[in-house]
Amino acid sequence: MPGTFTHSPAETERKDPGVGGKPPVSRRPTGGGGGGGDDDWQSAHHGPRELLHRIRFFVFFGLSGDMMFFAVLVALFFARQASIQMDAGSHDFIGDWHPVFLPPILYLNTAVLILSGLTMELARQNIFREIDVLEEWLGLGRPALRRTRPWIGATFALGSLFLGGQWMAWRQLTAQGFAFDHWSTPASYFFYVITGLHAAHLVFGVLALLVCLCFLGRFKRVELRQIAVDATAWYWHAMSLAWLLLLAVLALGQ
Repeated sequence: MPGTFTHSPAETERKDPGVGGKPPVSRRPTGGGGGGGDDDWQSAHHGPRELLHRIRFFVFFGLSGDMMFFAVLVALFFARQASIQMDAGSHDFIGDWHPVFLPPILYLNTAVLILSGLTMELARQNIFREIDVLEEWLGLGRPALRRTRPWIGATFALGSLFLGGQWMAWRQLTAQGFAFDHWSTPASYFFYVITGLHAAHLVFGVLALLVCLCFLGRFKRVELRQIAVDATAWYWHAMSLAWLLLLAVLALGQ
């Protein structure tokens, strides 16, 4: 019995070669994940790759503003340190800057923050792991997300531990008699300002990590999950670098 053959959508589509006819068109099957496979990543003007570059640009632009802010803060630190005033009794110009002994817990906090930077980078690398990302594009599961979440959770825990350690450092400095409103010691005042503003910036990073932990799985597109983790990672690395520079100023600049 003669068989009946039908053309699958992946085969070549042929049209009547009459007037206005078109040559055969090859149609490729696309895998899971939608959007026509990875063609969008190769586009120079649109698609996930261009979106990732734009998000990175805005993140780096914002971080450059933060770094300039910390640079101004350091400049004020040295300007206040070098300032002098006239003594009412001797009429001599003297300085009122008295160095503050930094609580040792600051160095432990620094080690915790450096370790959190390593876990954050591992999270970023896992979300971009090609084999796992390909499986997500083909709809075979979410291995990249599964590998990334534990490292994000570790970074969140270490970041929270760092903030708790900073709070303990403030309490130790206050117990030594150097409160935030102790205007007779400008060095301690700058210590609270510098460490407090950095901690405030790091709080935003911790909140971003919490958002990633809670809502990253709700993003249906893998590229959106990559962008969220990538932006958070760059912000976290910048705040870690900023702290290393600020700690050097506080420890050696006095």
